Amino acid sequence: MKKLMAANWKMYKTRDEAEDTAKALVKLLTKSDGPGLPEDREVLVLPPFTALRPVRKAFKNVPGFFLGAQNFYPAEQGAYTGEICTDMLLDYGCAYALAGHSERRHILGESDEFVGSKVTFGLAKGLSMILCVGETLDERKAGRLEEVVGRQMRAGLAGLPEGLASERLVIAYEPVWAIGTGLTAGPEEIVAAHALVRSLLVERLGETGREIRIQYGGSVKPENAGDIITLDNVDGVLVGGSSLNAESFSRIVTA
Repeated sequence: MKKLMAANWKMYKTRDEAEDTAKALVKLLTKSDGPGLPEDREVLVLPPFTALRPVRKAFKNVPGFFLGAQNFYPAEQGAYTGEICTDMLLDYGCAYALAGHSERRHILGESDEFVGSKVTFGLAKGLSMILCVGETLDERKAGRLEEVVGRQMRAGLAGLPEGLASERLVIAYEPVWAIGTGLTAGPEEIVAAHALVRSLLVERLGETGREIRIQYGGSVKPENAGDIITLDNVDGVLVGGSSLNAESFSRIVTA
């Protein structure tokens, strides 16, 4: 199982900035100019929609590099002003898409059920899906980790197709209180949360649930990535701020 090292660029970077960063990342992670991409790692970049084309161009024919989207609307097409559909993303070469990121849940008000509809629709259309789950600080302090993550996962995975290939689904555990705050969950907290996610996957999918990758996200940096990536049930990371710089993210990828 290769570890999925993902960069979520959120609402950052113009087209030219994205192209420069993607090219620099490829250069840093190719054997001609750097240590090369470790055999057990895959790189995924999720740029803003306006930067999908230049990142795709930079990644063309580079093994182990994938393009993804931060969002889409779960419909074929239609009168959904301001939205984008899966066919548009596939046309741009996207292999992955996010659903349920905490900023979509808590800022834009997306419900657990709506997130689940994205997971179901994206998989049906041919995208691999990353379902993000995680608790707020108040929920953690109240001892509600299991309740919150369980609710999010059961709704998020409710419509999974039969016989789903394990490589087409990723769960990203992101404690909301650690996203963009500089705070990082401690090793024991990460291990416990990922064990919970694993048990919920097995509950829902049987043995297939043991093969699905679980990422950690939340103030991942070059300085802590190496320790995080070795923890039980940590099969990759989903990185925000530290992924905006090619040198910084390349160090995380090779940690």
